[in-house]
Amino acid sequence: MKTSRHHTLQDQTYETLRQWLTIGRFVPGERIKIRHVAAELGVGEMPVRSALQRLAAESALVNVPNCGVTVPRLSKEQFDDVLRVRLILEGQAAELGAPNLSEHDLETLEKLNAQMVQALRIADAKGYLDANEAFHLILYRAAGSPLLLELIETVWLQVGPISNLLFGDAQFAATLNDAHDDLLNAAKARDAAGVRRAIEQDLSHAASCLRAQCL
Repeated sequence: MKTSRHHTLQDQTYETLRQWLTIGRFVPGERIKIRHVAAELGVGEMPVRSALQRLAAESALVNVPNCGVTVPRLSKEQFDDVLRVRLILEGQAAELGAPNLSEHDLETLEKLNAQMVQALRIADAKGYLDANEAFHLILYRAAGSPLLLELIETVWLQVGPISNLLFGDAQFAATLNDAHDDLLNAAKARDAAGVRRAIEQDLSHAASCLRAQCL
């Protein structure tokens, strides 16, 4: 029983840290302090250490000699590669998912979109990124492909930490939600190709800002 509980705690810690990376809770170059994370999560250091090593094995984190586990910085070449993969995976998930969205899904997307608009209005980066993740997940889950969703979430680990840099330019940040309006209109019209174009527009627009922040 103890072993099972121990593994469950490790899995929960891993999933939490993975999600934190995805939504930009940590920033590129940041050193992850095991003691601080353990205290915040209310767990021992061992589950945190184990989770960090799993994430390092997935290339979401890096082990730096004499420094510990840190969040990697992307080169422009790496960023371009990630963007190409995201356009393929997320474009496909969007096109597959659009016809399967229920009326409840569409209503939820509307609410999340409104939350993102409000978050941008008050410069709440965390609120925007949380709602943005939920928005995209509803659409991608509707594709009905667990493997495709798993691949997307793995790629998100590469770009999550840099996403906070979208808010350094207030004028640019104000345009972040434009593609979501187009996506909602296409989704309501059951225009799967239009939903895909809106997702591609969304990713490419954010990339135009983020690429300049890479090495």
